[in-house]
Amino acid sequence: MKELQPINQNVLLELPEESSEQTTASGIIIPDSAKTKEKTGKVAGISNIDNAEISVGDTVLYKEFSGTELEFEGKNYLLVPYSDILGKVVETDAI
Repeated sequence: MKELQPINQNVLLELPEESSEQTTASGIIIPDSAKTKEKTGKVAGISNIDNAEISVGDTVLYKEFSGTELEFEGKNYLLVPYSDILGKVVETDAI
């Protein structure tokens, strides 16, 4: 089994599955290229970073136009520098 491990202060994010073209109620087809991509991903791997505030399994928000998209063993990933991670998505109790 192969595993992709990030190095040099990088974080490997698993991207959500992209849906295909959408059609509006009036029949207009919206291609993938016209949609804005969600800027969140699930941490699939992290290089050896001291005092990292994220861990594998966390969902994080990253900078727009950041990283390098790649496909590895049928899954879509984004390799981003640790400094491009803007925040971590956390569950909170409703008030």
